[in-house]
Formats: sequence, structure tokens, C-alpha cells
Amino acid sequence: MWASLWQWFLEPGNLQLLLCAVIAFGLGLIIGVWIRHSREESAKSIASEGDTAFFKGIHYILSNDHDQAIEEFTKSVQINSDTIETYVALGNLYRSKGDIDRAIRIRQNIILRPNIDEQIKLRALFDLGLDYRKGGFLNRALDTFLKVAQRDSGNVQTYREIERIYEESKDWENAYRTRQKIAQLAGGDNKHILAHHLVEMGKVYQQEGNSLKANSCFTKAISTHKGCIDAYLHLGDLYFSKKEYKKAISTWKRVAQVAPQFTFLAYRRLEGAYSIMEDLKPVEDFLKECAQSNADAFTHVALARYLYNENDIEGALREVASALEFAPYFLKARKLKGEILLSHGREKEALADYRELMEHLDVPYLEFQCSQCGFKANELQWQCPQCRSWDTIHLIDSAGTPSASAPGSEDPLPRFTGGTEGE
Repeated sequence: MWASLWQWFLEPGNLQLLLCAVIAFGLGLIIGVWIRHSREESAKSIASEGDTAFFKGIHYILSNDHDQAIEEFTKSVQINSDTIETYVALGNLYRSKGDIDRAIRIRQNIILRPNIDEQIKLRALFDLGLDYRKGGFLNRALDTFLKVAQRDSGNVQTYREIERIYEESKDWENAYRTRQKIAQLAGGDNKHILAHHLVEMGKVYQQEGNSLKANSCFTKAISTHKGCIDAYLHLGDLYFSKKEYKKAISTWKRVAQVAPQFTFLAYRRLEGAYSIMEDLKPVEDFLKECAQSNADAFTHVALARYLYNENDIEGALREVASALEFAPYFLKARKLKGEILLSHGREKEALADYRELMEHLDVPYLEFQCSQCGFKANELQWQCPQCRSWDTIHLIDSAGTPSASAPGSEDPLPRFTGGTEGE
């Protein structure tokens, strides 16, 4: 056999054929290596181009140029559609610009992709909830966040978003339960928020005529957080509506003990209860006691109005003067002073006071600010409408900084809106 094979190699035609085969194999190997190298270099070039577009997009985000950032990120995903981070960034940019439909489509695209890490899908689902909420689709947002919570029960951020939706939709029972879950997971002091949720639940029951459940909620709110002023006020209102005047008065007076800076919220309530009982003397005693122990402009104005109604003109003017020592530009005090002076023929004094006031009309007195996010308002609110924090809105003092007390804007009982005292 070997002799035959050797004889075959010795023939000139067969040797030439073998040589051609070897040369062809070598050329094929060289060409294959070259093609593979070219493809790798091309892929590297494309990937490099995609990375460049991505980093340019990041740069534009940092420069707050969202339109250019969207353009660069779009280039990046056109070059490499497997880059999840780019899609996430694009979705966030579209949401920030209010293009909710595109943001939603991007999240859904990520969620439906096969072989995507579970944590990435969960984050896309959470972002989808944010998109829905930004677009005003609260029911869809809530359903989405609840799905995230089912799959990741330890995510506090998800429960905060769920709570926020419940608060915005006035579903206070679920808001309360969600806050309990947050307290369990994150710890910290949540008592004041739980108390406010209970108060809001009580207000709903009171509007529905269920005074028993309303009473239970207000009482539970006080036991949860003794500093919840809204609970004392509405529990007293509940007693007053049931003609239990002594209980109402006792409850309102507790405000002065718990938070003296909010005592002014109880003045008109007490006056109304005592007037029905035809005994206003306790109002005078209470106001004088407050004026001595917790002197502020509101207390002196309330006492001045009481004395004026009792025809003690000089006493009323003294109290107004005391109020203006605390707050020279308190318009309610100025108004009451003018009313007293004009009603008793003292026009010259009223005119002099009016001229002094005109010089300072551009100086705001009642202005409120949230210590959490800086939101400014003309009214006291228990919950900031911007950052949704509870008990963070305070009166800005003359130096322009939020003070510990946060009085309202009416005379002397303030008007409130949305999740606030007056509901």
C-alpha cells in the first residue's frame, strides 16, 4: 500500500495537484483570519461609536441639555440596541420632558425582553409606575407599584410611592396601613404621619355622619402622637357638634398645653362654645392667661377683640398695641385698631396709624415655607403640597427663616386647604 501511495506522489500531475491544494488551504486560512480580524475591528469600532454617543449623552444631562442628551442616547441605541442603561436614561429623559407615551413604551420594551436580569425588570417596572403617576394615570401607577411590592417586599421606596398615591386619592385607610409597613421596614419616627392619617380618616367618618368611628380615629391619633394639634381641634369640633360643650372646651384647651404656639387655633372655637353656654368670662380668663404665659400677636389680638366686644375700648387698644409690638405689620391687628378708633370718633389717630401702615405695605407678615423643600405658601398646611412631608411648613419670621410656630392667616383662626386643619 505504501509503495502504491509513493508511486502516486512521484507522478508529476499528482504532485502539482497536491501543491495547489496546499496553497489553496493556506490562502483560505489567511483570508479567514483576515476576515475575522476585520469583523472584530469593525465591531470594536461600532461599539466605540456607541460608547461615545452614550458618554456624550451623559455630558449633556450634566449640562441640563436634555434635547441633545436624547439625541445622543438615541444614536447609542441605534448602534447597540442591547444597552439597557441607555434605554433607562432615555425613558427618564422623556418623562422629565413630559413625553410620557415614549417613556412608557421604553419601559415596556425593557420588561418584555427575554433573558433580562430580574432586578433590571423590577427597576423598569418601578420606573413605569413613575411614568404613569407623572402622566396622571394614578390607578395604573398604583397597580404597577403594587406589583413591584409583591415581587420585592422590602423596597421602602416603592411603599413610599404607594402611600403618596393613596394620600392624593384620599384613601387614608390604605395610606395608614402603608405607612405602618414603611415604619416596619425603615424604622424612624413615623408617629406624627400615622396620627395625621388617622385624623383624615376621622374627618371622612365625621362627614359621613359616623361620629363613633370619627371619635375613635381622633382619639387614636392623639394616643399615637400627643403633638397632633389637628386631632385635638377636630375631636373638640366633634364634641361641639354633639352639644357636649364642656368636653369640647376641655379638648381645645389641651392645645395650649401641648403646643402653645398653636393656641390661637382654639380661640374662636372656645368663644363659640362659651357664647352658647352664655358665659364668656372663661374666655377672658383663658386669653389673659395665654397672654401672660405664651404672649404672641394672635393672643393679644384675640383678647383685644374680646375686650372690644365687652366695650372695654382702652383695654382693647392696649392689647392691640401689645400685638403690634410683636408684629408691627400684622394687618389683622392694624385693621382691628382702625375699626376701634373710627367707631369711637378718633379719626386723627386712625389716619396717623393708616399713614404709618402705608409705608410698610410691601412687607409681608404671614408667609409660610416648608423646611423640607422650600415651598412657600400664604396659608398654614399640615402637609406640604410639593414634597408631601407632614408638619414641615412654618411661619417665616422677620429674618426670613422658618420659625417654630406656624400661625394661620384669618382673624384669628386661619383658613386651610388640602390635608390641613380646616377640613
